[in-house]
Amino acid sequence: MRRYPTLVVLLLLVLLPVLGCDLSMKRPIMDEIRKTGVLVVVTRNAPTTYYQGRDRVEGFEHDLATLFAAHLGVKVAFIKKQSRGEVLQTLHEGKAHLAAAGLVRQEEDGDRYLYGPDYQSVFQQVVCRRGGVRPTNLLKLTQAKLTVVKESAYEDRLRELQQLVPQLTWHSDDNLSVEQVLEQVWLGKVDCTLADSNVVALNRRYYPELTVKFPINAEQRLAWTLPKRAVFLHKEVVTWFNEIRSNGQLDELFEKYYGFVEGQSFDFVDNRQFIKRMSERLPSYKHLFMEAARKYHIPWQLLAAQAYQESHWDPKARSSTGVRGIMMLTQVTAKALGIDDRLDPKSSIHGGAWYLSNMRRRLPSTITEPDRTWIALAAYNVGLGHISDARRLAKKQNLNPNRWSDLRQVLPLLSQSKYFKDTKFGYARGDEPVRYVAKVRHYNDILTRMERKNYTGETTPFVEPNTALPMVPLKEQAVIGEINPMDGRMVETSGKEAAVPSPKRRY
Repeated sequence: MRRYPTLVVLLLLVLLPVLGCDLSMKRPIMDEIRKTGVLVVVTRNAPTTYYQGRDRVEGFEHDLATLFAAHLGVKVAFIKKQSRGEVLQTLHEGKAHLAAAGLVRQEEDGDRYLYGPDYQSVFQQVVCRRGGVRPTNLLKLTQAKLTVVKESAYEDRLRELQQLVPQLTWHSDDNLSVEQVLEQVWLGKVDCTLADSNVVALNRRYYPELTVKFPINAEQRLAWTLPKRAVFLHKEVVTWFNEIRSNGQLDELFEKYYGFVEGQSFDFVDNRQFIKRMSERLPSYKHLFMEAARKYHIPWQLLAAQAYQESHWDPKARSSTGVRGIMMLTQVTAKALGIDDRLDPKSSIHGGAWYLSNMRRRLPSTITEPDRTWIALAAYNVGLGHISDARRLAKKQNLNPNRWSDLRQVLPLLSQSKYFKDTKFGYARGDEPVRYVAKVRHYNDILTRMERKNYTGETTPFVEPNTALPMVPLKEQAVIGEINPMDGRMVETSGKEAAVPSPKRRY
């Protein structure tokens, strides 16, 4: 019996290194969270993570962390930082329980931090401005004015590459975020910068002259970061991520924040034209959109985005099918609403707002927001009958008829006879509402974010786009330049402009 205390001591000595400090000097982090009833999360204030939305705080990481706090049965508090270095410093100082900030998993930091499950894959990319410098590899990049965020993963990568290309130099900025440096590139104040592909995919829609030159590394993985001693909290994170992958909540978040980006090719001309027309055309009709928005309880940015997709804010627009006006109303719809002149902007905007509101009202109550709005937009485009057919088809294919991400998979099938022959409303060009909703969401997102930044309408001179070319190979040699087999010296290559991969989730 006297051996038991000795055995207990030995057992603790074995377990303490495994459990970190959770059982030693400091109170276990899970105990802190349960005692205070608050999960403290450090994040970055950026479009891909955390930002102030139209009437509440939003962001992929914000929503993800909020869901996790609800899972733990506690409230969540956020600490906002700009750079990766600031985020990790906050975590290291014990001011936060975890970092949900779109951080890349770095295995060399495994002795300092714990990482949650991977949830997204990204590439680091060289981003410049159209019409400016055109580096196609690291040798040419040495001739550009390169700026990156200080103490970031980008600076770490540049230090690695500097061992291969000693003449590679850059400016480290500790006052700007990644997104702010991208804006500096767009304004022409900086030649180039580095950014993750998911950040580029979102931000080049607001700054369309941004162009990707080449990737500088292989695929990297994003994951939550936790202090080394947070063993029990880490276990909760792993378990919870498995749950939200299984129940579809993670898919819903990706759909909310990347649904209008995934699978969509970047259209420089369209984006550039849209931003120009925000200052040239929108001011004449903005008050009408806001007036209709208040009356029909629809965000004015969404109505304006839909109107742009319909007519490019041209009140005299018409199509070969007979629809006319800024909201492209049919004669039948206009007559039903008592609209005599479809070319009158106010009548057309109010008519379109009523019609969208009516589509949203007539959908089954089982469809909740934001899916209700996206499906209503699809109904506006293709008709409620075809939406009903698509919902029945979704059920047959064991998909969720109340979720837009599932419905957009089956709508294109309505153009195939083996599917539409058994439907009530028959053939439909089902791919059109899918593209329609994606474009409206795209314009709506730009309008919402530009409005939030107090966008003034001032733009830089229009630059004709270059031809988009395939992505260069993800190999160090291709990034640096070719090797001369005669003397082993590096020579420049004539690389291609890189394509921007859609944000990729990891499951």
